[in-house]
Amino acid sequence: MTRNTSQDTEGRVREAALRLFAAHGFEATGIRDIARDAGVSTAALYHYMSSKHDLLIDIMRDGLHRLTAGARAVIQDVNTPAERLAALVRWHILYHGREQLMSLVSDNELRALSSSQLKSMIKLRDRYEILWRDTLADGVESGDFHVRNPKLTRLALLHMCSGVVYWYSPAGELALPAIAEELVELALAMVGYKASDPAGASGAGLGEASPDLAELAKEKQ
Repeated sequence: MTRNTSQDTEGRVREAALRLFAAHGFEATGIRDIARDAGVSTAALYHYMSSKHDLLIDIMRDGLHRLTAGARAVIQDVNTPAERLAALVRWHILYHGREQLMSLVSDNELRALSSSQLKSMIKLRDRYEILWRDTLADGVESGDFHVRNPKLTRLALLHMCSGVVYWYSPAGELALPAIAEELVELALAMVGYKASDPAGASGAGLGEASPDLAELAKEKQ
C-alpha cells in the first residue's frame, strides 16, 4: 500500500512539473511551484526527485524514447519508402497531438540543459531522426522520391509535423487522424512522390494500429 501511494505521489510530481514546464518554461518554474501543484511540501518533494534539472531530463528522455519506439513499431512491417514516410508522418503527428505537453517540453527546453546534457539529448534525438534520414535516402535511391537536398527536406518535414503541437486542438474542426492524413499527402508531395495507386502510401502504415502510448511508457530504454 505504501509503495502504491509513493508511486502515485511521484506521478503527481512528474505531471505537475510537466504542466508547469510546458506552460511557463523550465527557468520560470520554481521548486515551490511544483510542490504546490503536486500537493506535497517542498521538503517532501525531494523524496520524489533529486533536482529540477534531473526531473526535466527524465521527462525529455522518456518523451524521446516513446517517440522513437513508436516510430520503429509503425515502420517495422512496412516495405516501400513512400509507405514508411507516410507511417512516420502519421506517428509523429499523432504523438505530438496526443502528448502536447511532453512534446512542447522536449522541443523547447533544450536551452535549459548544460552542454553535456545537451549532447546526450541530441544523441537520443538523432536516433529518431535517423529513421527519417534513412527513409528519405531509400526513396531517393529507388527513384520514388525526387529531392535536391535530403537533409533540408528532412528538417522541413519534421518542422511541419511538429507544428501541430502549437495549433492542434481536440475542439478544432478536424480530428487528429484526419490532420495526419492531410499532412501525409503534403509530405509525399514535398518529396516528389508520384503514386501509381492513389490509395497506396496514403493508406499504408499507421492506420488504426498506432502504438499504445501507455505501453511504450512501460518499455525500458
